[in-house]
Amino acid sequence: MMRPALSFLMFLVIVVVAATTGAQFTTGAWYEGLNKPSWTPPNWLFPIAWGVLYLMIAVAGWLIWRRYGVNGTLIVWGVGLILNALWSYLMFGRHDILGALVDVSALWLSIALFIVMAWSQDQRASYLFMPYLVWVSFASALNFAVWRLNS
Repeated sequence: MMRPALSFLMFLVIVVVAATTGAQFTTGAWYEGLNKPSWTPPNWLFPIAWGVLYLMIAVAGWLIWRRYGVNGTLIVWGVGLILNALWSYLMFGRHDILGALVDVSALWLSIALFIVMAWSQDQRASYLFMPYLVWVSFASALNFAVWRLNS
């Protein structure tokens, strides 16, 4: 069995790789030129929120892995991480607002599914994903509003 600190570091690295993959695609002039709702948060808030959320995502995945290894819940966790990174590519890399909306909807479902599946395995993991679900709910609404304002 891998030592706890080393296994947590492994999960942290996986999440950092996903985060930096998504971070390759930045807002840029295209996004700045889009019509956005008045309730759009300032750009400086996003890296702070995501930094905290990514740490919580790593801990939640690690908690499930430590008790159960690779199981369906951890697979849902991994799919969600891929969808998370894919959103930035779609929105900022391809300028595909509708594709990003479809992706963030699938991400929302994967987060909700993880919360439900993890509940019977480690409630702490479920609780750690609840702020993530709230944030992605807000991000989904923002994505939808940007799509509507610019379609």
